[in-house]
Amino acid sequence: MSVTEVHYQTMSEARAHFSTLIDAAEAGVPATVRRDKRRAAVVDADRLLHFLVSVHPARAEVVAEAGGWSVLLPDLPIAADGETFDEALDEMVAALREYAEDWADHLRHATNHEQNWGLVQIIDLSSEEQLKDWLRGDRVS
Repeated sequence: MSVTEVHYQTMSEARAHFSTLIDAAEAGVPATVRRDKRRAAVVDADRLLHFLVSVHPARAEVVAEAGGWSVLLPDLPIAADGETFDEALDEMVAALREYAEDWADHLRHATNHEQNWGLVQIIDLSSEEQLKDWLRGDRVS
């Protein structure tokens, strides 16, 4: 059976057809739910991650200095250091996770951070290895 787009006008309708909503998201077809005047899209997480990393490359800058490594993301207040390149990447993943938590807690309301929604989605949807691939500029799978 092929899944076509699904659009529910109420939360009750979406709850009653939750499996169909998830099937549509997994198939990659449009799936939305309306609540009051707002509409939410339901999408497959892997498809969303693939799209977001393709439009938001990390552009990480890596610097070897003073017997260690530094990783930073231009235009973002996120950086990490390590004695080895791999340690610096591990520290950067930890820093990204902490930033995502802070963003969800309070930074999303700050004018200089609110535009980082896509970055936070990348962080949240990615495994540690996927984040390292993204930071290195490798294909995220």
